[in-house]
Amino acid sequence: MDMVHADRRRRWPAYAVAVLFLGYAVGKAAFALQRRLGFPGGPPVTAAETESYFLDAATAQWLAAASGVLGALVALATVTALGRRLPRVPMLLVLAGMLLAVGGGAGIMIVDGFVGVGVGWRWYHGVLGLLVIGLFLEMTRSYAAATGRAPGRRGLTGSGAWSR
Repeated sequence: MDMVHADRRRRWPAYAVAVLFLGYAVGKAAFALQRRLGFPGGPPVTAAETESYFLDAATAQWLAAASGVLGALVALATVTALGRRLPRVPMLLVLAGMLLAVGGGAGIMIVDGFVGVGVGWRWYHGVLGLLVIGLFLEMTRSYAAATGRAPGRRGLTGSGAWSR
C-alpha cells in the first residue's frame, strides 16, 4: 500500500476530534452567554453548585470555550504540514496531557453513564465518552506514526547514529 494513501486515511480521527472540540467550545460559549455552568445536553448544574466556584459562571465557561478552540487547533496540527513540522517530543507531551484531560472527562461520562455515580450522565453519554477516547488515541497514534523516525533519518541528536 502506498504510504501517502495510508497516511490520508489516518487523518479523519484528527478531523473528528477537532469537530468535537469545536462543538464543546460552542456549547460552553452558549452557556457563557447565559451565565450558566454545565453543557447543553448534559446533566443540570444547581444554583448552589454554581455559587461554590471561585470564578463566576460566565468567566469559567469562556475559559472552557477557549480550551475547546485550542484543543481543535492542536488536533488539526497533528495532520497539517505545518503542525507535523513542530518538534515531535513536545507535541507528544501536549497530546499526552490532553489525553489525561479528555480521558478524565470522558471517563466520568463513561462510569456515570453505565454505572451511575450521581452526576447525571446517561448511557449515550458513556458511549460518546468511549468514542472520544478511541478517536483521541487513534489521532495520537497516527501522529506518532506519521512523524516517527524512518531508517536513514537523523536521530534526535543530529549525529546520524540512527541511520548507521
